[in-house]
Amino acid sequence: MVQPVPADEAAENAPVQPEALAGPGGDAAAGPVDDAELSQAVVALTDEEVTAKDRGRLLGRLVRIEIGERGLRDLFRPKKAIGWITDSVTRVAPHIPVRDLDTLRAHYPGLEGDALADRLIRNAARVTAGIGAAGGGVAAVEWVATPSLLSAPVLLAAETVAVVAVEMKLIGELHAVYGRPIPGSGTQRAFALIQAWAERRGVNPLRIGGSVAAAMGTALRKELRDRLLKRFGRNLSTMGPFLTGAAVGGFLNRRATQSLGNDIRKDLQNPPPGDQRVIEA
Repeated sequence: MVQPVPADEAAENAPVQPEALAGPGGDAAAGPVDDAELSQAVVALTDEEVTAKDRGRLLGRLVRIEIGERGLRDLFRPKKAIGWITDSVTRVAPHIPVRDLDTLRAHYPGLEGDALADRLIRNAARVTAGIGAAGGGVAAVEWVATPSLLSAPVLLAAETVAVVAVEMKLIGELHAVYGRPIPGSGTQRAFALIQAWAERRGVNPLRIGGSVAAAMGTALRKELRDRLLKRFGRNLSTMGPFLTGAAVGGFLNRRATQSLGNDIRKDLQNPPPGDQRVIEA
């Protein structure tokens, strides 16, 4: 006997109708999505305990947010996609839940120092692998249904935002493990994490002259965009036909997250002489 699909699940997985999103000329009619909706979806994807089913649903939610913000005309414009990814990462960064050392010790009893760092890197790699597998699996269906292939670039952009959020959370928690928690307000810590992710290093001195604009300057934004462009291009492999996209996407995400985590850990273990790493308010 076929079990009925719950109403909330049916709504969550309902296909996006272009005519419902597009206004005159094919652009999205809806206004910008509330940052809270974007942040909630991405933060949920960083959770180590999220199930594969929920991960797919959350990625679907990010896809709908992106289409609503970019419009259908921009689906095949790489520069527009990278712009959306960059903006989304900076909007989500202040909301990423970074656990302090006491919380990490409670969550992983008996682990300290390098052993705790190993566990965090391993778990983060598993999460990003799961995101890549979920994205690739959806893409495999897209290749069978040609009209649905329109959403493939959007899916890739949504996956990239989620993976970067997981890796920034990992960076913040590795700092806590090695006794170097990132100081400052939520916004200041967020931009410190963005800089660390873009440079693949522990947090460097970042002096904020009282404004977010001073923190997220032109040079840092360009560095972030360049790094995101590399990640976006690498993740194109998740758009492979059939199930190869899921397998390759998961493998590449796992490897990239492990590499980043190891780079950050080495930098924290061997800080430059006299390095103060202070964030000024």
